[in-house]
Parts: sequence; C-alpha cells; structure tokens
Amino acid sequence: MIIAARRTPIGTRGRALARLRVEDLAAPAFTAALADAAVVLEDGLEPRIADVILGNCMGPGGNPARIAALAAGLGVEVPGESVDRQCGSGLAAILDAAAAIRAGDARPRIAGGVESASTAPVRSIEGVAYERAPFAPEGWADPDMVRAAEDLAVHDGISRERQDAHAARSHARARAARAAGRFDGELVPLAGLEYDDAIGAAEPLLRRLPALFPGGSLTAGTATRIGDGAAATVIMPRHLAGSAPGLIIRGHAVVGCDPALPGIGAAPAALAALERAGVDRDRLAAIEIVEAFAAQSLAVLDRLGLAEDDPRICSDGGALALGHPWGASGAVSMVRLFSRLVRAGAPAGTLGLAAASIGGGMGIAAVVEVVR
Repeated sequence: MIIAARRTPIGTRGRALARLRVEDLAAPAFTAALADAAVVLEDGLEPRIADVILGNCMGPGGNPARIAALAAGLGVEVPGESVDRQCGSGLAAILDAAAAIRAGDARPRIAGGVESASTAPVRSIEGVAYERAPFAPEGWADPDMVRAAEDLAVHDGISRERQDAHAARSHARARAARAAGRFDGELVPLAGLEYDDAIGAAEPLLRRLPALFPGGSLTAGTATRIGDGAAATVIMPRHLAGSAPGLIIRGHAVVGCDPALPGIGAAPAALAALERAGVDRDRLAAIEIVEAFAAQSLAVLDRLGLAEDDPRICSDGGALALGHPWGASGAVSMVRLFSRLVRAGAPAGTLGLAAASIGGGMGIAAVVEVVR
C-alpha cells in the first residue's frame, strides 16, 4: 500500500536544478514522503525502512538508491537498489517494492525514481563518446526516441495538427492545475524552483515551430523537455497501515513490443494490467500515461480506445508540459495519481492507472485503488 508520495519540481536540463546530483534530488523527496507517512500513521513508521528502490537511467553509477538513502540520513543499515527499465524505471521500482512486501517481508520501503540529466556522465568506448547505449542488438531496429516518435506518427497517420493540439491541451491543463494549487501538496521545492519550469514554455510557439525532420510532423513543442527531478513513495503492508488512506496495487504488467515502434508499449501493458486487476477501462477515474511525445501518447490512446481529450487522462497536464526526467517519470505518474485520488479525497474503491512506454520496445502499467 502506498501511504505517501512526493516529488520535486521538474527542472529542464541545464536550468534550475542543473547543479544538483541524483542524491541531492532524491533525498529531499525521501524526507518529505517519510514525514507525510509519519503523520498519517498513528504510531509512526515502524519498523524501520527495509530498503530503498530507485529507478535511474543515465548514471552516475555507484548505486544511486544507496547513495540517496545515506544522503537522506536513513542510516547505514538501510540498503539501496537501483533499477534501470529506462522510462519505466520509477514505476518498476515501485512495483518491485510492492512485490517484496507481498513475498512476506512486511517492513516498509521507499520506492521511486530520480534523474539528473544535467549531470549524467558522458559515456565512451575506447575513448569515443556515444549518446546512448543500444536498446536492441545488431540486426534489430533501434531508432532513437525522436526518430521512433516520428516513425510512429507516420505509421499511424497522426497529423501535425493533432500533435499540436495534444501538446497545447497538456500545457493548458498544467497551467490550470498550478494556478489552482493542485501540485502544492506533492511538490518539494528545490534550489529556488517551486513548480515544473517547462509548464507553458512551448505553448505560444506550437504552431510556428519547424518540423524536426524534413517533411515530418514532430516538433520541439510536441516532444517533452528532458528534465532533472525525483519522486518517492512510501510503501507498506495494508494491514499495518491502520486507517491511513492510500493506494493499493490491484494489478500490473510489463510487456514487450516491436523495438521499431517502442512508443506503443504503454498500450498493451495497460490492457494486461487491467485484465490482471479484473477491471474495465471505463471504471478508471484517473489515468496517467507518460507523454514522451504527443504522437506517442496519441498512438497509445488510440490503441486503448480512449479519446485524446478524455478528462481522466493527465487531467493536470502530462510530461509534455511538466517535463520528462527519464528514470523518475514513471514514479512521477504514481505521485500524480496519489494527488488526484488520495489527496483529492476520492472515495475508497476509486481506480487509477499509471503507464509508460519504454525504449527498446517495452511497456509498463499498474492499476491502483484508493483505500481509506
């Protein structure tokens, strides 16, 4: 059961959070989530945290979860595990923590994700730097994510107009949520940054931005901004949480798909998670799908049979507006569900879905339910 969920603002790479290392981002989110957990639990958070599981994609190595645990003052006896499932890493970390508890270890855990794209090390082989490791072996299609999104737009016939409208809607929803204070309960301000700094940044330019590929439809405005940030949840067995409100994981799934079209992975993952949870998509009250690109998000929604303007989907804006801190984004989606459902007072039994497509041709999703 997730009893607390916090995140930092997402800072665009190279901007407000650029000087903070992964532990500088993650530790404050840990501390805030633990403080929230202590408030809702009648007898405090006992026993001590059993483990810290943290999604991270781009380094710096050295087990960021353990380093962040020490930086947060959790004590030398608290171990850490770092998970790399690319854009699904943060959500994968939460599912791994829940699985450990279901397996019989009833001690609470911290799980989430962190990414400092600004401080990620340059990687090289024999002194030659490369931008990213391969997502597939030789002989397989292995497009970078921008190329993959353009290819998906062509494959599915997703127009420039639909993409622009989707990005504009994400920004408009995020601006409204920020003005209404709907982010305030989840955010841990850092380095003078109080809100996600990409909100609204591309909105006035969307229809004027040039295509990223000749004759293509993808633009800088319909691709998310790479960001720095962290998200953390506190997870424990439901029977030890007393009357504390929270989210239980009803069903989850990780699936593979064609590496040539990795952006569609969230769709089969969501369908599998719904089937395992035994619920229909129409019963979902809140849906968070990581919006790496407008074309990718639209392709997923089309496959799920969901309208692109469905108010349940990223109702406060998604990654197109908030930013995309790779290894943290899946955990950010869970924090958003916690705010939209638990903090907002949704009744017990209300259902939500978090999902992400993953580089290399995978998808991850989880169905959650409010308990009170």
